Amino acid sequence: MSAVSLRDGVLHAEQVSLVEIAARFGTPCWVYSRQAIESALDEFLRELEGFDSLVCYAVKANSNLAVLNVLARRGAGFDIVSAGELSRALAAGADAQRIVFSGVGKTDEEMELALAAGILCFNVESAAELERLNAVAGRIGKTAAISLRVNPDVDARTHPYVSTGLKENKFGVAFDEARALYRRAKQLAHLEISGIDCHIGSQLLDPAPFSEALDKVLLLVDQLGEDGIVLHHIDLGGGLGIRYRDEEAPSVSEYLRPMLEKLRARGLRIVVEPGRRLVGNAGLLLTRVECLKPGEVKNFAIVDAAMNDLARPALYGSWHDIVPVVPRAGTPLVWDIVGPVCESGDFLGRGREIALETGDLLAILSAGAYGMSMSSNYNSRPRAAEVMVDGASAHLVRRRESVEELYALEQPLP
Repeated sequence: MSAVSLRDGVLHAEQVSLVEIAARFGTPCWVYSRQAIESALDEFLRELEGFDSLVCYAVKANSNLAVLNVLARRGAGFDIVSAGELSRALAAGADAQRIVFSGVGKTDEEMELALAAGILCFNVESAAELERLNAVAGRIGKTAAISLRVNPDVDARTHPYVSTGLKENKFGVAFDEARALYRRAKQLAHLEISGIDCHIGSQLLDPAPFSEALDKVLLLVDQLGEDGIVLHHIDLGGGLGIRYRDEEAPSVSEYLRPMLEKLRARGLRIVVEPGRRLVGNAGLLLTRVECLKPGEVKNFAIVDAAMNDLARPALYGSWHDIVPVVPRAGTPLVWDIVGPVCESGDFLGRGREIALETGDLLAILSAGAYGMSMSSNYNSRPRAAEVMVDGASAHLVRRRESVEELYALEQPLP
């Protein structure tokens, strides 16, 4: 998280001490930096300057209204995958004409809501969805702008759970079937062909697969031109990775520039869908050590955050740097940082060499993406508060849930 720094022996987010944030808002607590989010967006905007382009933030990465509002104010669009994300984006001030709707399982109701809102485009992921969208649009007297999400069968070289561009993945239309499906779309009265879309995975650290996928997509664009199908935009998707530990994450320039050179003479509007890259290193999870449990085989530091708060380590085996908010003198021991949830997989970090005492605050870094948005209430644990730091100010942007709210929608049998 670029906006985190050690000042006078205390870790700060921008100009606010994390000790102060813990005292005001409690722990566990998500902390985001407005400056870091805006700086990450500016990297894309600078690289795309001079092109007809749109940066559509992938809402799934972090859907807090304050995060969305910061991006909307700077002119970003949004990539959504549900009616809930559509509602969030609009509530945060998004322009519906800057929203693209992705996802493999859109319902009739979601299609109707998006059509009524007037979104920019549906990224269609199957032949069945194409027919369904045409029927829904016709039923309510609308025309749906569409692109096909084309699966180029390119190995993204990432974790298999976040790879989306291979034949065995559930996403998108097979490359070999896309041309015929575009021809079918042209015949459907309530659809308007707008563009083409491709997204091959997440946490990608090598720009080469992006470029390889684009080459295949541009081949298809040329074939469509032969069929009299003219496209207006090309959606390059997202997936650009970040540094969590010792990865060499490419710069936005290294990622975009080779593709922009191939697109410069095409006359197509360029859409990109970054998520993690905009918010991942702009957030952290603040937690407190509840108990130290040294052992013969392992030492456990039990903290008040858990896998229900941050699922990525348990789900993907992901690494997040874990650092003390107030580093202490003393001999460090090797600790597994674990939560109180009743699962052996409830860990936030393993084998961390830190000098610790009960009550210490820890910052789990690079947690702004797929943290709170993937959190749950497992073990009836209320979800943590969210705080946005803006310079010298810290704003509560989502209060902590109460236990009573967890069962407010339930009732016992009569």
